[in-house]
Amino acid sequence: MGSLPNTQFDADIFIRSLTNRPGVYRMLDANKKVIYVGKARNLRKRVSSYFRKRIADAKTTAMMKVVAKVEVTITNTETEALILEYNLIKEHKPRFNVILRDDKSYPYIYVSSHQPFPRLRFHRGSRGSKGRYFGPYPSTTAVRKTLSELQKLFLIRQCPDNYFRNRSRPCLQYQIKRCTAPCVGYIDEESYREDIDAAILFLEGKNRTVIDAMVGRMEKASKSKNYEQAARFRDQITRFKKVEAEQLVSRAKGQDIDIIALSTKKKTHCVTILYMRNGKVLGSRNFFPKVSGDATRAQVLTGFLPQYYLNNAAPSEIIVDAPVDDRNMLEVGFEEYAGHRVYIKHRVRGDRLRWLQLTRTNAEQGIKLHLASSATLQKQFQALAWVLQLEALPQRLECFDVSHTSGEATVGSCVVFNQAGPLKSAYRRFNLTPGVSGDDYAAMSEALRRRYKRVRAGEAAMPDILFVDGGKGQVKEAVKVLAALELDWLQVIGVAKGRSRRPGEEQLFLAGQSAPIILPPDSPALHLVQYIRDEAHRFAITGHRQRRSKIRKTSVLEEIQGLGPKRRRELLKQFGGLQGVRNAGVDDLVKVQGISRVLAEKIYNNFHLDGA
Repeated sequence: MGSLPNTQFDADIFIRSLTNRPGVYRMLDANKKVIYVGKARNLRKRVSSYFRKRIADAKTTAMMKVVAKVEVTITNTETEALILEYNLIKEHKPRFNVILRDDKSYPYIYVSSHQPFPRLRFHRGSRGSKGRYFGPYPSTTAVRKTLSELQKLFLIRQCPDNYFRNRSRPCLQYQIKRCTAPCVGYIDEESYREDIDAAILFLEGKNRTVIDAMVGRMEKASKSKNYEQAARFRDQITRFKKVEAEQLVSRAKGQDIDIIALSTKKKTHCVTILYMRNGKVLGSRNFFPKVSGDATRAQVLTGFLPQYYLNNAAPSEIIVDAPVDDRNMLEVGFEEYAGHRVYIKHRVRGDRLRWLQLTRTNAEQGIKLHLASSATLQKQFQALAWVLQLEALPQRLECFDVSHTSGEATVGSCVVFNQAGPLKSAYRRFNLTPGVSGDDYAAMSEALRRRYKRVRAGEAAMPDILFVDGGKGQVKEAVKVLAALELDWLQVIGVAKGRSRRPGEEQLFLAGQSAPIILPPDSPALHLVQYIRDEAHRFAITGHRQRRSKIRKTSVLEEIQGLGPKRRRELLKQFGGLQGVRNAGVDDLVKVQGISRVLAEKIYNNFHLDGA
């Protein structure tokens, strides 16, 4: 579709910088009003689908004509995104969403536990019958979704009693693996009772007990060589882990809390506030305060809090990810403005710590999107042209990096940037020959030679500047390759880390110059160089991991440091296989015996590296 009217929103830049993690996106119009809320398993893929040239849906076409901005909130799992989407729709009532009306009578799930073969069913009204009731649930949709999942997980019957008593052969539910057919004796009462007990434990929230019981039944069936039954329990475990994901965004028990995190990158600060009202997360908002000089995290937050909360009434609790100065004085000032007691907390545990970690993730995504905005990129290209004393702005930049592990599965990467940001369709990887293993110079030389042979032949566009990850040695190799190909007029710049190897201390080595250029940490030109260098590194290491895994033909879990055979086996048991581990959130992983939070984060990041 065409460019959006009356807006500076650049969809291409926004989508390229989006994360692949699950979350919720909000479409806003020119008046900053939320007009649509949606959830996504992969934010980048889902949001990009709205900006295709052809959209078959008339409603979506009409909506995109008035979209002026898109905001996102990252969640840990797709289940959390579902709950947050529900809360946001209820809060904003966006005109392009389907809005459900409230009902006076809340629905329940009923279990006829007094019967030999109990059933599960939807219930609304008085609760005087024998059996057990679970609820209330916020909507009929929530009940029916839970019943459907219980039927898939535990294969419990949901048919009426008169239908159950008069069956002579299994019904369709048995054929599609939604029931074990107790009506015709395909399962005995004791085994069925184990399934119904597991379903009740699930409804009571005792998920760990359910998983342990399932694993035990699977191992017992496997030892008895009843492999079909063992496979059934394995599939149950996999399904269960999908629906067991922590619904972190709905466990605040009616409290009003603001969770605040700060992310700083390239002298730019992003303060993110996650709003929780009446126990529900209502979304997040990013702020970019202007700070001169080198400010600590505490100084940035201490300066931000009074400016924000002396214009907006503070909730009863504010959680921050760094200690703030004059905390007691701020609490008193916020209390006078808001008319109620206000607490500012820094050291938190449990759910509050997990909310804070989620807010940090959103702050990191927010600063990434901000730095990648079109206005920022234009400024960075102008600054780079000024530093290099170019007569015109560069139109195309290329950067090379090499990745390997002790010489194994060496991969070279080439990333391309234009004034709109990363041009991913032009990215290229090179699986380098074994002869260059362990020799970074030879590896860089081979990657450059293979790339610029094609450029010289007219199969790829010529860049204005060539960056290589490294110092004088890598620049020298690049100059040799270009000279051999009669392309020695191309500007070559080596990007080397400083002595401390910290961001902001990079040295730029230009071909033909002995002394490096050292730019100040807040230089927009340096930010652009860091961006393209980091992207080349990410692209190279992702390709290296993929190549190494193919060569080794082993589980990706074996690559994770600290995850030994025993823990790998326990993970695969608890999640029913590798796909279950891949879909799990950090809070799900730490429930497995022997998995600490640090190790859980390593496992999660191994599967959710952006752009992998």
